[in-house]
Amino acid sequence: MATATDTPQTVSHYLRPIDREGLLGFAEKGRNNPKMRGTNKVHTVCEGQYRTLNYVGEHQPVVVDEPPHLFGQDTAPAPGEIVLAALGGCLAVGITAVATWKQVKLSKLEIFIEGDIGNPAAWGAGGAEMISSDMGFQDIRVKVVIEGDASREALDDIVKHANFYSPVANTMRNPVNFHIELADS
Repeated sequence: MATATDTPQTVSHYLRPIDREGLLGFAEKGRNNPKMRGTNKVHTVCEGQYRTLNYVGEHQPVVVDEPPHLFGQDTAPAPGEIVLAALGGCLAVGITAVATWKQVKLSKLEIFIEGDIGNPAAWGAGGAEMISSDMGFQDIRVKVVIEGDASREALDDIVKHANFYSPVANTMRNPVNFHIELADS
């Protein structure tokens, strides 16, 4: 089983492909109905301290925690790290889809993400008074390592195209309607 300290191995063959015909059919549905939307649902249950179990469909829960310097137990990634993981996953999906659409076979795809985030407001629990735009990630840097049967320029175009259309990247770049309320008892 791989651990976080294992060195990733370079894939020496093409990555497992996605269904190109299915992708093209999905794309056609989007062209025919650009207002089409789905709904993602997550149920989060706090175990205590900052450790939460986040249930998504029938999958095993995604565990989230905070490191000791933020009063957690460091049993799992922090919320901000999960956000960056979602960004990496979404970019990888998009890059794979665009490469498939352009009939480029990929042999390697790795994404390295860093994000600068601070918490001087202490989650609003008596820390610094701040405005919302000064909280959360202030800078995110993404490096994509990609190899396949195309030129560097073509691979760069695939990455840029996928980034432009990434739902998670666009959620981070653009304002989104956000509503929060107490649930009915």
